[in-house]
Amino acid sequence: MADHNAPIAPKRIAVRVNGKEYQQEVEPRLLLVDFLREVLGLTATHIGCDTTSCGACTILLDGRSIKSCTFFAVAADGRDILTSEGLAADGKLHPIQEAFWENNGLQCGYCTSGMMMSAYYQLSRNAAPSDREIRRAIAGNLCRCTGYQFIVDSIREAGKKMQDRE
Repeated sequence: MADHNAPIAPKRIAVRVNGKEYQQEVEPRLLLVDFLREVLGLTATHIGCDTTSCGACTILLDGRSIKSCTFFAVAADGRDILTSEGLAADGKLHPIQEAFWENNGLQCGYCTSGMMMSAYYQLSRNAAPSDREIRRAIAGNLCRCTGYQFIVDSIREAGKKMQDRE
């Protein structure tokens, strides 16, 4: 009979986060969002609902958009993670970050990281989405400030900026 009270041994994982390699021992039950925030100190990824409903924890895992609040850190072993801290390069804001700043897409800021990562995922596939496509892409992200129009404007502008830089 299994002892359900026995401690679970930590597991060593190796991940690449925002282009940097990390090796760390983690508890098997540690959520990826907690790993990013508490272990690596990358606090832009927020914890909102713990049920994948709000999107504040959205990141990219191997180029795919995921909600990190229900994903175990051990499952990220050997994988590539991008958070909003990884968007800026060489001391310059990414076009998505610029557009959110310029178009008031930031609001209170709680949803911003998740919104930007959802935008990044969408714009990497379609740099000129319609407003309807933008709204569909961010449908899994909640803005408590009801700043959706500013966010849509920001994403549309970010797409233009990304096209101009190509």
